[in-house]
Amino acid sequence: MPRFRNVLTGIFAAAYALAITVGFAAPASAEDGLTDTEIVLGGTHPYSGPASAYGAVGKGIAAYFAYVNDHGGVNGRKITYKDLDDSYSPPQAVQLVRQLVEQDKVFAVFNTLGTAVNIAIRPYLNQQGVPQLIVASGASTFAHDYKQYPMTTIGNPDYQSEAIVYAQYVLKEKPNAKVAILYQNDDFGQDYVTGFKTGLGSHGDVLAKAASYEVTDPDVSSQISNLKGSGADTILLAATPKFAIQALVAIAQQSWKPTVILTNVSNSQTVMHAAAKAGSTAAVEGVVSTLVNKDPADPKYANDAGMKFYKATAAKYDPTADSSNLIYAAGFVYAFTLVEAIKDAGRQLTRAKLLDVFSHLNISDNPLLLPGIVIHTTPTNRFAITQLQVVKYTSGEWKALGGLTDARPYIKEEKG
Repeated sequence: MPRFRNVLTGIFAAAYALAITVGFAAPASAEDGLTDTEIVLGGTHPYSGPASAYGAVGKGIAAYFAYVNDHGGVNGRKITYKDLDDSYSPPQAVQLVRQLVEQDKVFAVFNTLGTAVNIAIRPYLNQQGVPQLIVASGASTFAHDYKQYPMTTIGNPDYQSEAIVYAQYVLKEKPNAKVAILYQNDDFGQDYVTGFKTGLGSHGDVLAKAASYEVTDPDVSSQISNLKGSGADTILLAATPKFAIQALVAIAQQSWKPTVILTNVSNSQTVMHAAAKAGSTAAVEGVVSTLVNKDPADPKYANDAGMKFYKATAAKYDPTADSSNLIYAAGFVYAFTLVEAIKDAGRQLTRAKLLDVFSHLNISDNPLLLPGIVIHTTPTNRFAITQLQVVKYTSGEWKALGGLTDARPYIKEEKG
């Protein structure tokens, strides 16, 4: 194997109040979760609940860690990974993370998924001095607020950067468009609205209407009907998989034919196939999105060396997994990055050393990232991924539209 180096407000308030109510324990020891032969990592993913499709991320991570352990570990240490089901619930995540820190004595919490979940656990982990590594969210707060929360690092493409790319696409391809936005009513969805407006700049009149949904809503068909009534001919779906599928199907069933832009957190073939099955191929044909990772369902990667390694590893260490699922593959991308960061931190590993590595990332050869995409951070710019490939769904495949688009020029670097 090649060396992959250098690789809500309401809900949040309730979760944070829970953390305060049960009380903070004494700060964790810098030696917790680390011996000469073992490093203990914790995490939570939604294996149940409204975002259970993302449970595949945790399974992908576990498979890659199993591979690493089978090949000697990292700098002589095997990884013990304790990944728990938080059901996409911030209060539940707070309780589970406390368990991981205070009972399981983890060295770091890695890749806990979801914007509201990560915002809820962030104060506790930072007070405890436990790294919150590669949060599975692209919310801009995780990059902007690094001075207040130095233990927290971001791994996803930034949602605002992604939305800027969509705005650039609309202004170039449909300058007279009227755009509607469906968004999840939390920091995740609101970041897309903010980023899209930023990308429009002086062309704000392009935005016709926005409507939100709650993760507790049974469906979003009424929101789609409302947005259709705005006269929009383009719609941005800032939605997690369950609601993205519902929205795609509702658009088709209501005989609305806008240009659909789908955020990349929901563009796996699993989502597209489910929407096509429920709403016909018309529900997905021509959808525009962005990619960062190579799509394991795309036949053009059949002979790609990184893809061959990924599929062989998944088959050996998680034989029941659907390795064609882009969400599952994302788990490998996250795990590759973490393992390489631990390698670079060296045998004399400390939390401080590892966090320093995460503020100086320059990863250009992760085998499952699209060619040309670099994971890059500096001490004053923590937006790890800002390059994206705009794609269109055509005859069951994502087809690239031009080259990579980079939103970094729109991102203001913090002053040190």
